[in-house]
Amino acid sequence: MKDHKPIVSSVGVSSSGTEAVLVEAEVNPTENEEKVKTAIVNMFGNIPMNLQTQRIGSLLIAETRSRDALENFRAVLRRDRVRAAARKLLRTSIRGNVISFFLNKQVAFTGHVSFSQETGESSLGPIKVVIETEMPRELIDWLAPRSA
Repeated sequence: MKDHKPIVSSVGVSSSGTEAVLVEAEVNPTENEEKVKTAIVNMFGNIPMNLQTQRIGSLLIAETRSRDALENFRAVLRRDRVRAAARKLLRTSIRGNVISFFLNKQVAFTGHVSFSQETGESSLGPIKVVIETEMPRELIDWLAPRSA
């Protein structure tokens, strides 16, 4: 998977705290592109996607500034009852105004969330998620609020 490039220029982050969301997933030659798309849709809803051909396989890229994508992800975290774990992982994933993490592609295809490492946990590779926001801690508090 290629290195993260700032997505401010392509998606934009406004002074009002709007989040820019970038989702990338490699589509290996042995994978069904529609299943990889389904994995992303299951986590972030119906966001615009583009397919870029690579030397081996292709890269599915989804970008949005819509809060709907994060609403969907928030609902999955709540439904799967992983908010505390998600909160901890997301907080350690903050770099400046960027939250970057990986999801297991196969688990996402089934409609559930499982955080993963960039390499080694799945032969198919992960889904890479990069969120740019002016207030990363506040966004995490909203995505994965503390349980009562």
